[in-house]
Amino acid sequence: MLIIGIAGGTGSGKTTVARSVIEQLDTDKVTFISQDNYYKDQTHLTMSEREKTNYDHPFAFDNELLVEHLTLLKNGQAAYAPVYDFTIHTRSDRTIMLQPNNIVIVEGLFVLYDEKLRGLLDIKVFVDTDSDVRILRRVLRDIEERGRSIHSIHQQYLATVKPMHEAFIEPSKKYADLIIPEGGHNEVGIQMLAILTEKYLSGGAR
Repeated sequence: MLIIGIAGGTGSGKTTVARSVIEQLDTDKVTFISQDNYYKDQTHLTMSEREKTNYDHPFAFDNELLVEHLTLLKNGQAAYAPVYDFTIHTRSDRTIMLQPNNIVIVEGLFVLYDEKLRGLLDIKVFVDTDSDVRILRRVLRDIEERGRSIHSIHQQYLATVKPMHEAFIEPSKKYADLIIPEGGHNEVGIQMLAILTEKYLSGGAR
């Protein structure tokens, strides 16, 4: 099994890179995991308490569960990932069955920050996109997909997104084996990652 970690700031194009690589490979051999589904369960908190959570800090994520699930997959066992509901700021009642596969791609803000998680990765990727592009993408996503207002997005960006990116996400770039500028628009970078993946699977890069 080959485990690829794809990290980068909000709106950098991490998911687009992951999906593009999957399209170039045999999709039946790939299991995709979004770190967003591993936000900690907050059903024990009131809605007002949930709204005060700093979701851009590494502590907001249940990386221990993600590490546990990746370990199960490496051992040939299935795992059941939680599904996070951003409209209520906690996990939904649904789960996603993760099957052990030739390739596992894990995508998320802090995939390269957490040492235990990083230790399970065979290929570490950082998607590096300009901050103005990232914030514009986040505004569109949060309005269209998460029902957020411009005012709340602006407040959150200044209060947590920008400082947390500078404190935790940007420094994690030093752990990357491959840096892909401009995310999904970088066809050469995506092609290089796909080729490297195929090389690993064939045993040529070990």
